[in-house]
Order: sequence, then structure tokens, then C-alpha cells
Amino acid sequence: MGLRLTSRFEDALVFAAQLHREQCRKGSNVPYVSHLLAVSSLVIEHGGDEDQAIAALLHDAIEDQGGPPTRDRILRRFGERVTRIVEGCTDSQADPKPPWRARKEAFIAGISEKPPSVQLVCAADKLHNARCILSDYRNVGEKVWERFKGGGREGTLWYYRELANALLPSGPTELVDELERVVGEIERLADKKRG
Repeated sequence: MGLRLTSRFEDALVFAAQLHREQCRKGSNVPYVSHLLAVSSLVIEHGGDEDQAIAALLHDAIEDQGGPPTRDRILRRFGERVTRIVEGCTDSQADPKPPWRARKEAFIAGISEKPPSVQLVCAADKLHNARCILSDYRNVGEKVWERFKGGGREGTLWYYRELANALLPSGPTELVDELERVVGEIERLADKKRG
């Protein structure tokens, strides 16, 4: 028998939907909760347990929806393990956030040392993001990069390549292999558009 999700997962789903209620995916009208559901789905499909599936629903909550107070709410509702996974996926709790490049460099530098539970959620998150970038790039072309205010075209390409490279030696193999393939396809498409 596979993973049996309990009422904790249902509570996390409602909590995540409430936290991100007003948020949409970059450059679209797609409710942000679609990303959270996709990441949680990938985690479950790749052997994650309920805590990891819950953390996947909440992986952006601290960073995007309130910082330390939101962290404390997650801790009270879902416990220490879920909170540690969410914190491991968070590149900054500061307000205002440090500069984009510095945050991303620090996150990449530390990802190989993070526990497998964090790497699983992170790989699922980045894979879903990369798939969306690739799909949108095919549909709208170079305009896709306008969504990425911090890194733009070059920074975003750099970030996904370096993160895939950092996860390759120790990350969850199937997810990281797929991330590597999708990032490679984005790079090939970008090279064609450049040339």
C-alpha cells in the first residue's frame, strides 16, 4: 500500500491556499497554489512521506508570505520536521531580502549539504519551475525573461544550471535527472533564440 495522507495534509493544503490566496505565478493569471500542488505531487510520486508532501505545499510560505511569523505558525501547526524542510527550501527570511544574486549563490553553495528531505522538495520545486519556464518560453519566446526581475535571462539560466549541477551528485536521482534534461532544453532553446 502506498502513502496514506492524513488530515494534516488536508490542513496544510487549506493553509497553503489561504497564505497564497492573492498570489499568481510570475507573468500569468494562474493561481500560485497550482505550483504548490504540482511540487507536492512530484514529492509524493518520488517517494516522499507526508511531512515532505506538507513541506512541499508550504515551501514558499516563509520566503513569500510573512517570514519568521509564518515560520512560527508552520512550527505550531505542522511540527519541527516540516518546518526544517521548509526552512531548508527558503533562500531568505530577511525583510528586505538581500540582493538576488547573493541569495541564489548562498543557496546553491549549501544545497549539497542539506538533508535528503530538503533536497527532494527543492528538486521538485525547481523541476516544476523549469518545466513552466520551458513551456512559457516555447509559447511567448524571449518575453518570458521579463518575469524574472532579479536575474533576467542570463541570471535565471545561470541559476537553474548551477542548481542542477549542485544537486546532481547527491540529490534525488530521477527528479534531478529530469531537472537536468529540462534545464538543458531551456539552454538549447535560448541558444537558438540568441543565434
